[in-house]
Amino acid sequence: MIDWAKLDELREDVGAADFDEVVALFLGDTDAAIATLDATPDLEARLHYLKGSAMTVGLGDFARLCQKGEDAAARGGAVDLAALRACYARSRAALLEGLPPLPAGLAVR
Repeated sequence: MIDWAKLDELREDVGAADFDEVVALFLGDTDAAIATLDATPDLEARLHYLKGSAMTVGLGDFARLCQKGEDAAARGGAVDLAALRACYARSRAALLEGLPPLPAGLAVR
């Protein structure tokens, strides 16, 4: 579910001091995007964005599901938003459980 090596690579790339902020920004942005997926007219583009963000922080299962949804949206097919939301919730929980707590000013729920 989580590619911890990818997260370690990200930490090295951005530096330990900025890593927590990157994770907090990812979670905040993704939380907001997931909450509005059913109301967005640009579902394909939104899923493309989510896929790229998820890959950056090592959420492989969620990234693959976003890719599947992006492909379906491009063909005009149905996208299983409930499955996307459930996968993100599991991935988010695993990410937060596996990382040290974020500093108080960056805390996400």
